[in-house]
Amino acid sequence: MEKENKPEAVPDAAELSEQEIAENKKIADLKQEALLDKQIARRRFIAFGSFIVLQAAAFGGWKWLANSPVEAKTVTAGAKAPLRRALNQTELFCRRLFSNNHLVKTYPKEMVPKKLRSNSYEGMPDKFNPADWKMQVIKSPTETLTLTIEDIKALPKTELIYDFKCVEGWDEIQHWAGVKFTDFVAHYKLETQAAMEYVGFATEDKQYYVGIDMPSAMHPQTLLAYEVNDGPIPILNGAPLRLIIPVKYGIKNLKRIATISFSNQRPPDYWAERGYDYYSGL
Repeated sequence: MEKENKPEAVPDAAELSEQEIAENKKIADLKQEALLDKQIARRRFIAFGSFIVLQAAAFGGWKWLANSPVEAKTVTAGAKAPLRRALNQTELFCRRLFSNNHLVKTYPKEMVPKKLRSNSYEGMPDKFNPADWKMQVIKSPTETLTLTIEDIKALPKTELIYDFKCVEGWDEIQHWAGVKFTDFVAHYKLETQAAMEYVGFATEDKQYYVGIDMPSAMHPQTLLAYEVNDGPIPILNGAPLRLIIPVKYGIKNLKRIATISFSNQRPPDYWAERGYDYYSGL
């Protein structure tokens, strides 16, 4: 009769010595650590590889854009043609979303800094007397309306405290007062002109000028401002009258308005001619 082969008995944990238990735990820990190191190394490889691919793609995109032709000069200029096309598409998207019901956030007076920041002085020669200022509103090629600051101040006054934003990256809560552009249009019976697509603003020397799409100009918070912080606007900030249009970046808020014109074509725009976004909306 053959002897039956019985499986070798495996000692349970109770039968293992403390040293054997410690060695088994150490082996298990080493295996776990090795697995973790392998996973970390794999993730590092993937992350580094992704970084290299993204850097190569970014460099390739930059090189492609740098070598692209400059846009054909029209009312805009100075930008690479693909960039201008992207800006124009962004403008169309923003204009579809625009609504007079979307008001910018306003703030209490306590948040307004005592000293107003001044920035950029294109179109503002040093020799200027606000008392001599007059503004021309070009209603048509044969009709021009000439106004004084007293004419503007005779209209209903509106105050606005909002966060003024500059394309340079800074912003400041500011307190302005003046006449709503919509009230100005209604008082001087400019509804026909306001039915056009654009309005242009320019300084007296024509060295600074902006073009504004009419829906933005007719936004209920757009002002022809003659006061800041409850007093007259300082010379460096655009006295005696400037545009405050909170749905646009600061480059559109023209100082020292001398002429207003209307058109169905885009008026000239100082910064758009230097590669910036024509719409410059917020």
